[in-house]
Amino acid sequence: MNFRTVIAAISITFALSMAGAVSAQDSEAQAVTKNFDAAIPNIPGKSLIAVEVDYAPGGASTPHTHAKSAFIYAYVISGAIESKVNNGETRIYRAGESWSEAPEATHSISRNASKTEPAKLLAVFVLDTNDNPLTTPIK
Repeated sequence: MNFRTVIAAISITFALSMAGAVSAQDSEAQAVTKNFDAAIPNIPGKSLIAVEVDYAPGGASTPHTHAKSAFIYAYVISGAIESKVNNGETRIYRAGESWSEAPEATHSISRNASKTEPAKLLAVFVLDTNDNPLTTPIK
């Protein structure tokens, strides 16, 4: 197993075992709940943050970027998520599938692929501890 796979597996385990701390609803039918936030003890200056994104049927995120230092691992928990990062292809990821986003990536499409069923994903961020905000809408 490589380092990224180990970090992702540990992150998912922690995130799914944590109670949701804060939930915020935006006007585009998505709710974001922070599940885990901790400094990485053996990598000074780095933190691991996990958030769960719940999309209502037809829900979407505004095109956005993330904290400049953030490496992101995204895992679809349920449903299907349509995603496009940078100049990559637009793709639908189903429950059990995942992708990653490099630092400074642009996430132009992130939405529920279904108009009738909800979808949920877990996003795990490895980033500089004080790199904020986590997500910035593209204007």
